[in-house]
Amino acid sequence: MSRFTVLGAGGFVGAHLVEHLRRQGHEVYAPDRHDDSWLEQDLGLVCYCIGLTNDYYARPFATVEAHVSLLARLLQQGRFQRLVYLSSTRLYDSLLAAVGEEAASLQLDPVSPRHLYDLSKALGENLCLTQAGGRACVARLSCVYSDTLEEGGFLAQVLPPAAAGQDLTLDSSPHFARDYVHIEDVVSLLQALLQGAEPAIYNLAAGSNTSNGELFAALQALTGVHVSCTRQECQPAPRISIDKAAQAFGFQPKSLLERLPIILETLKARHHGA
Repeated sequence: MSRFTVLGAGGFVGAHLVEHLRRQGHEVYAPDRHDDSWLEQDLGLVCYCIGLTNDYYARPFATVEAHVSLLARLLQQGRFQRLVYLSSTRLYDSLLAAVGEEAASLQLDPVSPRHLYDLSKALGENLCLTQAGGRACVARLSCVYSDTLEEGGFLAQVLPPAAAGQDLTLDSSPHFARDYVHIEDVVSLLQALLQGAEPAIYNLAAGSNTSNGELFAALQALTGVHVSCTRQECQPAPRISIDKAAQAFGFQPKSLLERLPIILETLKARHHGA
């Protein structure tokens, strides 16, 4: 069995990856990120899950520390066989392209506060791909969700009330669309990347967007609830290409709408058991 190290195991993706690997009998080291002793150990196959997502704007220096500075220490001082760095498909948002592909040149604006996240992730990617001696790759994740929705976010606002039969009015638009990828598909591909990926960028996404309108229609068909929105504007979102991961690893994730009945049943069971 391989030795894995998951940095950022206290987060949503990191915790699920640790559980996934341990179920298979692998040795998994999940140190506290503030304990520098892990820099002195043989880390084996490392997944770098440390990062800030929702509060990056309020914590700019912590964001740079998480996405770049600590990573730089790992690349300079750490002993590891292979490294996978978790990045984000948000980096495609400013391209205004129909499809987000790994080979696209990014457009980042150093004046925009919003791009602090993008710039720090892009720098982390650059360090991995140029300073790791061919031992690192990048996984750009889209919106990751679970059946229990413990990760929070938009789905956690919508699906539990719908599962309970409550009609909703949201401060959103039916035309907004996102790429949602399930955590089980995420951790399976992360393990594959750790055990044999080329030093490159891989999109880790569903490969198709689900609009709010499509989600609300599916909820009405499955539960009878009605979801209305206070806004109607469109917000273009690129489709994230997963061709690279599909060709290299046979990656075939299910869509959110395919998994929706399972999620609703899970939420109903939790609600009745509460």
